[in-house]
Amino acid sequence: MTAPKHLLSVADGVFLTAGMIIGALIFKAPSMVAGATSGPVPFLLAWLFGGLVSLCGALVYAELASRHPDTGGEYSFLARAWGKGVAFIFAWSRMTVIQTGAIAAVAFVFGDYASEIFRLPGNSSAWWAAIAVVVLTLLNLAGTLQSKALQKVMETLLIAWLVVFSIAAIVVGGAPAKPAATGSGSLASFGFAMIFVLLAYGGWNEAAYLAGEVRDARKNMTRILVGGVVIVTALYLLVNVGYLAVLGHAGVKDSKAVAADVMRAIAGEKAAGLLALLVCVSVVTTINAAIFTGARTTYAMGRDFRMFRLLGAWRDKGSTPANALVVQGLITLVLVGASAATPDGFNAMVAYTSPVFWTFFLLTGLTLFVFRRKGGEHPVFRVPLHPVVPAAFVLMCAYMLYSSIDYVRNPDYGPKFGFAVAAGLIVMAAGVPLYWLSRKP
Repeated sequence: MTAPKHLLSVADGVFLTAGMIIGALIFKAPSMVAGATSGPVPFLLAWLFGGLVSLCGALVYAELASRHPDTGGEYSFLARAWGKGVAFIFAWSRMTVIQTGAIAAVAFVFGDYASEIFRLPGNSSAWWAAIAVVVLTLLNLAGTLQSKALQKVMETLLIAWLVVFSIAAIVVGGAPAKPAATGSGSLASFGFAMIFVLLAYGGWNEAAYLAGEVRDARKNMTRILVGGVVIVTALYLLVNVGYLAVLGHAGVKDSKAVAADVMRAIAGEKAAGLLALLVCVSVVTTINAAIFTGARTTYAMGRDFRMFRLLGAWRDKGSTPANALVVQGLITLVLVGASAATPDGFNAMVAYTSPVFWTFFLLTGLTLFVFRRKGGEHPVFRVPLHPVVPAAFVLMCAYMLYSSIDYVRNPDYGPKFGFAVAAGLIVMAAGVPLYWLSRKP
């Protein structure tokens, strides 16, 4: 039986971890975080705390991955700890809420920045979002080769550009004299801010699966995860300090495309257009990766459950899960269309996905306690400071689940997006009767 080769050094692992985390949301999430915090210091502390939570989660996932490195990630962990029913509902939710909602949300980020370059009639952001989903789904259907080397070059350029951009913003400075933003500073408001912060830190759960390919994983995985998350945290703090230096806290809160507005302020309209183009390239990379991985988990569900067997078909031409890609694309387009009728498509998708996302993160975190209690396994990596680190992660997941449902009480967003919170939970719950139907001969 072929096993993964231990080829990754600590430096390789740190770079890959940072690259998996850094994505499109650093160009969108700061506006919502600013709106939920009372000033620059709480705003930056939220980003610092997000890095700490992400590190705890990555360490938990690293042990889970080292226990079961080749068996399907969360789907496998949930099936082993809680049974096939929970695993099915997770797979169903990932197909209809979590992954498709995340693709739609990031597509709206693309739409906001693409509209800075060329505004389409009507709801420009929604049209651009739909175009991105269709084009990238078609490219994946064609069997576009994924080049790790190209991805590495793009991530290097993105990190370098973010550093240069942030330093330039800090040096030029000149935050306009605007009244302070009006975040309440309450615990509920902080939870609302953390929804967007932790969305921007998303990706560490994928990085944890490097455990099976790292040299001397027991010793080096901690270094890799700590190094990767610390680098991203430092970069995110630097970027947000740059945003604050130019726009101020209130300016960040009011911006629809914060990076473009910063560039416009320090270098003019043409520079803002160029930056918007660079952001679009970065966001397209994020969307493409989400489409690629999402379709493969949908394919796995079709392979395992007869009710969805059409999704489990693999097309030899291009070597793609064609049916899964088409269904995923159609669901995403429906979500984009529904969100286009709301005041802000991005926020609608965050409200739709967050409660379901944190439900399964919480259950996955708890699986570590189940596996430890059962014993009998000797993973190459074990979470340091157990049970403090996994308990901290589980408690934060529970708090984020509460905050994502409590979204409906936020005075700025609840009245507009409360229906989206309910919709995500209803779609997730629909997986229960579907599971019982899937068990019938």
